Amino acid sequence: MPKGAIVEFDFAAMNGAELLFETTKKFLWDLDGIPFDDVLEARYMAGFNYHGAFSEFFPVAKTKKTAAKAALDLFMAFEAALNEAVPKSITSGFRNFVRALAAKGVKVVIATRASEAVAQEAFKPLLGPNVVVYHEDSPTYGCVKWDLWLRACATCGLKHVTTVAVTGSGNGVRSALYAGMGSMAVPNPRTAYQDYTGANAVVDALNADAAKELLKILRV
Repeated sequence: MPKGAIVEFDFAAMNGAELLFETTKKFLWDLDGIPFDDVLEARYMAGFNYHGAFSEFFPVAKTKKTAAKAALDLFMAFEAALNEAVPKSITSGFRNFVRALAAKGVKVVIATRASEAVAQEAFKPLLGPNVVVYHEDSPTYGCVKWDLWLRACATCGLKHVTTVAVTGSGNGVRSALYAGMGSMAVPNPRTAYQDYTGANAVVDALNADAAKELLKILRV
């Protein structure tokens, strides 16, 4: 069984946290003139299921809009935003990160919420025996829950005990811990306030240096 890394591309390799915030801010204003800011995001949205978050937030926002429909519509709006942003966000540093891991026999799973067709085309130059794309629709704001890490492992032929989750948030670190996995975190200004306790490493960006840190975690 190979050692592996599951990379939450949308939030660890690109600044999907900012893209999600701006998408949500516009969505809520267009929906019913609902204001949205950093504090509201942290209090009601970050780390929560869209539906549950809107169920709590909408009474406070004094809107009669339906939480279930809003959750689905935001989900679709963010996927559309990712479909445009992901192909433009594959940096040379990220390519070096992936290739350095794959060269050492580490299986790299690039996980994204962008559509599978967009992801396969965008990452095509990187794909090979040790690099695959994993798409799963996630309704969680700004991170994934513990069960997605485990499903990604099972789908891609990895064991969670020999796989590192590469995440862009403290909430992602926590979900990796719940899944029994090691983690590498890549904070950005929008998620820097979160708790990164438990991460095996915290890095500034995914590049060749980050790959070296991850190889140390995996003991490769």
